[in-house]
Amino acid sequence: MSRLHIFHPMPRRTWASTLLIALILPGTAFAESTRERALEARVTELERQVQALLAAQQQQAQIAETQTQIVEVKSTQEQIPAIPAPAAGKQPIQLTSIVPNAAPGTTFRFGGFIKADFLATKTSDGQMADNAAGRALYLPGQIPVGGKSSDVDYDAHAKFSRINFGVDSVTDQGDKMGAFVEMDFFGNALGSQTATNTWGTTLRHAYMYWNHWLAGQTWSNFMDAASLPEAVDFVGVTDGTLFARQAQIRYTRGGFSASLENPETTLVFVNPGTPGIPATASSDRGAFPDLTMRYGWKGDWGTFGVAALVRELKVDRPGYNDSTLGGGLTLGGKWRMGEKDYLHYQLSGGKGISRYIGLGITGDAMLDPRDGSLEAIDTIAGWVSWRHEFNPKLRTHLMYARSDYDHDIGLTGDGVTKTVQSVRANVFYSPLPKVDVGIELMYGKREVEGGDDGDIKRMQFTTKYSF
Repeated sequence: MSRLHIFHPMPRRTWASTLLIALILPGTAFAESTRERALEARVTELERQVQALLAAQQQQAQIAETQTQIVEVKSTQEQIPAIPAPAAGKQPIQLTSIVPNAAPGTTFRFGGFIKADFLATKTSDGQMADNAAGRALYLPGQIPVGGKSSDVDYDAHAKFSRINFGVDSVTDQGDKMGAFVEMDFFGNALGSQTATNTWGTTLRHAYMYWNHWLAGQTWSNFMDAASLPEAVDFVGVTDGTLFARQAQIRYTRGGFSASLENPETTLVFVNPGTPGIPATASSDRGAFPDLTMRYGWKGDWGTFGVAALVRELKVDRPGYNDSTLGGGLTLGGKWRMGEKDYLHYQLSGGKGISRYIGLGITGDAMLDPRDGSLEAIDTIAGWVSWRHEFNPKLRTHLMYARSDYDHDIGLTGDGVTKTVQSVRANVFYSPLPKVDVGIELMYGKREVEGGDDGDIKRMQFTTKYSF
């Protein structure tokens, strides 16, 4: 008989306990899982709040640092001098001063031009020396006379290029002051034309001004630089124009100006060794400056001015001690003949004013070697120029200039200059703003007291960029 296994049920209490445990355990596990998720969410929220607080603190630090920088910038700006308000329609190039040692409100200016010249020259009665200044620009006093015709000489240079610097300021009370300096490169050669072509820097202008006063080197008050016509040559109407830069003290109010200028007496006399060739000398003597006075008018019609010069001519050397009075008058200006035509002109005359004319064609006075006395030379000079504008880019000029001198050939010899004159025509074209190209034809003639004469023919081309 097979054995029957009989299942014995658990006791009721044990069964109930087992059932209770089975029911509680899943609930307990579920409760613990919910609490953990809640805690994790809370931790995540707290971490977010901590990060937000840290970010806010960083922003506050950045804000505080930025505010500090703003205060420093404002403090610096208050220390920078204010720039005077620009004229209507003009804007300042600079917002703050680049000359910190200057007076408050000072502005700085820089300018000049680059000019290259190309010249072909032929003279009828002799040849100018290789290093003669007359090879670079027109100098009527250097035209050879009494010799043989020369071949064409070609020259090229850029020595008339120039740069300038200036400062200007206005005080709170309205006082004006400033300074200006300008240089070019027409000094002595510092290197040969074989390789370097270097030239020394030369001082053109160096002056200061305050309100109505000016002190320093600039154009003589006796001349009218603003009326000079446009020429390819350095000056153009050299034969008959007043041309001098020198140290002076000048007072200007409205159209009136007066100046005390550096005196210098130039002399001409017989050269004992070569009676036909006059000797020249300069005498830096005298107790009185050259006195000039000028008055000018201007309007839509153009400009006009008159000026006077009074000066002492003096020599003081062993065996020579004398002085005499010199002086002269000049008038000239620009007349607007029409919309496209202008007339420039000047007429000057006097005794002992030759130093101011034509870059020193002859002397101010004749020296008598017998007793050391001086005699002032009579002079008359003038020029006229017509300008026509074809359009804003193309223009032309026709010019004539002349000066005459009255010498006593017993004191000077017959080789001294009696008359110089020239005529020239040019055309200028400006393809771009501040860029000029020009070509000029010139004929000049010089005659000496003895009757000999000579002429010069020149074609000159130039390029110029102004800045």
